[in-house]
Amino acid sequence: MSVIRLLVLGAVRQHGRAHGYQVRNDLEYWGAHEWSNAQPGSIYHALKQMAKQGLLHAHEVAPSTAGGPPRTEYEITDKGAEEYFRLLRESLTAYDQKPDVLSAGLGFMVDLSRAEVLALLRERVTAIETWRETVTTSYTPGGDPGQFGHIGELMNLWVHSADSGAEWTRGLIDRIQGGAYVFAGEGEPFVGVLGEGEENPYATGVRHPRDDH
Repeated sequence: MSVIRLLVLGAVRQHGRAHGYQVRNDLEYWGAHEWSNAQPGSIYHALKQMAKQGLLHAHEVAPSTAGGPPRTEYEITDKGAEEYFRLLRESLTAYDQKPDVLSAGLGFMVDLSRAEVLALLRERVTAIETWRETVTTSYTPGGDPGQFGHIGELMNLWVHSADSGAEWTRGLIDRIQGGAYVFAGEGEPFVGVLGEGEENPYATGVRHPRDDH
């Protein structure tokens, strides 16, 4: 699945309307440039592409202070919201994806109800356990080291990762069941975006006039 699409759609949705620099700033604030492909070029490209696809609506507002062309602000459409929630749900259950998929999903999980997130995470654990059971019918972790030679270390890695992932997910389920975090429909959500003009302590570079477009 496309992590950059989920991240950009989610960031725009949280603002209501946002220009490219705001989206970039938010994703850097979350550290997404370190654990995903959310680099400046890919963010601006995703905004423009999703506007062409009808997932975002592009608004041209007042010209930039640098005297350039009008700044573009983006707003999520109904079609975009449908895609956003599809990607979000997939990210919380897709155990066989790269870590950035789950990371992106965790960043937006509170946009869903507590009950749905718990159900999705339980589905994730079940999928991990099913995969492990299938693999270990022919492979025994910690068994005869000569059976597969050094290639056995590949399976050791993946089984260990599966076990760790399942354990961590169960812990998250326990925390959410215990009342952690504010989910959709429960009250005022945690604000995970920077306000207009608020300094980003994790920014990777200097702002340029073209960043507004």
